[in-house]
Amino acid sequence: ARYGWLRHDGLRFGVQDIRDGGLSLRTEFVKRPGGRHGGDWSWRVTARPERTAGAPPAFVSLLFYVATDGQGTLQPQVVEKNRLASLRGTTEELGDFTVTFQQPTSENGTTLLYASYNYLQARAEGLHRLSDVVKASLSPRFVYAPPGGPKRHYFGVDTYRELPEGRDPSSLLLVHQVTVAVPCRLEVLFESGSVADRAGRLAGEVLTRELARHTGAFEERFERTFGLARKGFSLQERDFAEAAFSNMLGGMGYFYGHSLVQSPHSDLPQPYLEGPLFTAVPSRSFFPRGFLWDEGFHQLLLSRWDPALTREVLAHWFDRMNAEGWIPREQILGDEARAKVPAEFVVQHSSAGNPPTLFLALQQLLSQGAADVPYLWRLYPRLQSWYDWYNRTQAGPVPYTFRWRGRDQDTQAFLNPKTLTSGLDDYPRASHPSPDERHLDLRCWMAVASSVMAKVAVHLGEPAGDYQHMAEALADNQLLEQHHWAEALGTFADYGNHTPAVVLERERLRPPPPGQPLPTPRLLRVVRKPPKLQFVGGALGYVSLFPLLLQLLRPDSPRLGALLADMRSEKLWTPFGLRSLSRSSPFYLKHNTEHDPPYWRGPIWININYLAVRALHHYSHLEGPFQEEAAALYRDLRANLISNVFRQYEESGYLWEQYHDGTGKGQGCYPFTGWSALVVLMMAEEY
Repeated sequence: ARYGWLRHDGLRFGVQDIRDGGLSLRTEFVKRPGGRHGGDWSWRVTARPERTAGAPPAFVSLLFYVATDGQGTLQPQVVEKNRLASLRGTTEELGDFTVTFQQPTSENGTTLLYASYNYLQARAEGLHRLSDVVKASLSPRFVYAPPGGPKRHYFGVDTYRELPEGRDPSSLLLVHQVTVAVPCRLEVLFESGSVADRAGRLAGEVLTRELARHTGAFEERFERTFGLARKGFSLQERDFAEAAFSNMLGGMGYFYGHSLVQSPHSDLPQPYLEGPLFTAVPSRSFFPRGFLWDEGFHQLLLSRWDPALTREVLAHWFDRMNAEGWIPREQILGDEARAKVPAEFVVQHSSAGNPPTLFLALQQLLSQGAADVPYLWRLYPRLQSWYDWYNRTQAGPVPYTFRWRGRDQDTQAFLNPKTLTSGLDDYPRASHPSPDERHLDLRCWMAVASSVMAKVAVHLGEPAGDYQHMAEALADNQLLEQHHWAEALGTFADYGNHTPAVVLERERLRPPPPGQPLPTPRLLRVVRKPPKLQFVGGALGYVSLFPLLLQLLRPDSPRLGALLADMRSEKLWTPFGLRSLSRSSPFYLKHNTEHDPPYWRGPIWININYLAVRALHHYSHLEGPFQEEAAALYRDLRANLISNVFRQYEESGYLWEQYHDGTGKGQGCYPFTGWSALVVLMMAEEY
């Protein structure tokens, strides 16, 4: 089974393939602007049997949902007892509209096919309950009996027991089910009531021509933007890149609702102000919501295609800011989003930050000349508030140092208490969280943030001195070494109350009283050597590389040479990309709890590898003693990453959340076309 967008322009056109159980479904849409409410769009579904070893399915049931979300009306037009031929509707955003379900035809659209129809009208407690309603309404009593063919039973929507008293049926649901032989083709037409002079219906041959026209336009624009054919990539590789990009763009969502927030000002979590968020997501199926640090990486890719889209997304994110300048790192807005999130992750804490990667996206817009003065003026007060929030709440114990708040405080349950706020979750930090910690990665992120704030201020003619001073101080290599260079370790490191002598061991329990069951012993941390304030050893990996990743080191810095050597060594280097944690680390591939497998403790992550490729490209163009070494590393690392991500896509049909550092196999969540799609920028050499 596999599914995903093959092409999507983010606005008016998309093509998606779904393959499952011997069946191939291709869904295609075209939007035609017009009127006052966005215009018309049409959707075509083509079903074909897959060429597989087993017998292909003889027929298929396709179910089309139409539902309201708390407001609006739907009026079904049912013919032949149970065929939903069309519906008329109205909502605030769409005005009046009509949806028409065309009858199924042969694959080329020339012949009407025999079909069985089912129809359901029901109420549901919101969009997140629609599938539950449909599943509860299915019955196996229906028979598909085409003329001259065998009779076959199938599951069809039948009746649904209405919600009990006191439950809020906020969504009206209409379901159109078509059961038909394959291959076949179906079309659904949405026509806006405010389109006055419609130039024919967007169906049949007209739709075919529009799909062909948009396909050609998409491929021309993709090549103009990324230039992969000019770089010699094969057709298969270009198709892969188009799919990776299109899944990020086609997976964007518009969310509305409130977060649940725990702040120091209240005893219990409180609902945040309601509002919208337009954002890309890491995974349409597994993580269908906005993540703060992911979004900065997403927009590095999408801004190349459509800077206006990135400007709108950034504006939405900055509108999620509270009066103190804090933005929730995970945007779980509304019941539908909360239904996909484990309860322990729903509440957001207003003291918890996340890497401020939106500054990377803004930096990219500035370099493209795609952030004009009026836009920056509207954004600037929020940028100031956000930047000040980090400096005010995430400051370290000495000037020009920083510390992530929100680390797990339970030093008994975890091998190394997690730092979810850093985005690097279980990456090893100081073994005993304390206010004395200095976090290298956050310091480097704040150097980037300060530099971008200075550029924006200069662009607007605003006072930039404080931002420039901070940017210079945080980029000062001597000060950076003073705070974070661990001479004994030969690398940059965090600082804190730390001991590497920790292990997880099964606790020893006293025998219970006679007749009592033996309790299950827990796996708990044992500290074999007391911690002390020191640089965090045993943690060579992504965090150690941050001064290089964010391009803070001078090209003649000997520390640059040391990090390049670490990258090339077998500790971090693999044929598939840089692993997240050195093989020599005592935390390498170690569980953090009995049920918490390693996450950032060895696997290869594409977002950090993109930063590495980008930085190596940067240093390969600067004169210095390490220029040639950086250039060689750049060529090899870029080639390894592209070839492995492409190979895994060809084998599985998906981009993955992370990749195994020993085999290159995709692992974790899939399809993951969030920051893993940055492979497209590596192919294009756009940094």
